[in-house]
Amino acid sequence: MRIAVTGATGLIGSALVRSLRADGHEVVRFVRREPAGADEARWDPAGGYVDPAGLAGCGAVVHLAGAGVGDHRWTAAYKREIRDSRVLGTAALAHALAALDAPPAVLVSGSAVGYYGDTGDRAVDEDAPAGQGFLPSVCVEWEAATAAAQEAGIRTAFARTGLVVARDGGAWGRMFPLFRAGVGGRLGNGRQYWSYISLRDEVAALRHIIDTPGLSGPVNLTAPEPLTNRQVTEAMARVLHRPAVLPVPAVALRVVLGEFAEDVLGSQRARPARLLGSGFVFRDPGIEQAIRAAL
Repeated sequence: MRIAVTGATGLIGSALVRSLRADGHEVVRFVRREPAGADEARWDPAGGYVDPAGLAGCGAVVHLAGAGVGDHRWTAAYKREIRDSRVLGTAALAHALAALDAPPAVLVSGSAVGYYGDTGDRAVDEDAPAGQGFLPSVCVEWEAATAAAQEAGIRTAFARTGLVVARDGGAWGRMFPLFRAGVGGRLGNGRQYWSYISLRDEVAALRHIIDTPGLSGPVNLTAPEPLTNRQVTEAMARVLHRPAVLPVPAVALRVVLGEFAEDVLGSQRARPARLLGSGFVFRDPGIEQAIRAAL
């Protein structure tokens, strides 16, 4: 199959491209610079431009582009970049797909379990409503921006991804060096739930959505059972054979991270009901399995 991918240089996108190409698929990576080869196509998400030649003949499109939520302190300008990079880019892509004479069968558009906001101890699945706050509002707009593709009859799924357990990127990429140095610890009181997924299960789940005609709408990409931050911390210490005795106080997180600290300290207990219901089998359902896979 010919498959277009945005965000192809990111943590998830690069792993997905490697996996697809290893199985013989033709992958077109959308880039914001001038294309360096036949396997790349140009797009300008903020300007609303998507090269239609890069989409021609594609059976599927996986849209993962967006500014990193935890890459910078949340100033008003960076919050606008987080929102615009997702909403404007998604709308541009959806309209470009809708304009094709032969659109792809499926659009898998990135989203996040941040959609649900702080759920406390309450477990939620894809039927739960959106939460309150900045990230839930971004996720709502992000998913709604696919409207043109849906109206054109393209099966559209929202990959609501949790925290990806990976060695070289994302939140876990920052945690591994701390734990190896013996200075890792719980965040705040450690009672907040984390919905996590190993990188290889994330890639497999994205491919499962492509290959499963009955999957559309929101799909939680998280391991079957979310764990508390304290449980995750204890698992990291066991696997890495390091102590985990230095908790990071909530007040320190607020000083360092600003508004984003409230989401780090918030609890999201999301379960992948639709993924499991469609027959997906996790390779790393437990946290220690996910950590060992990352290592």
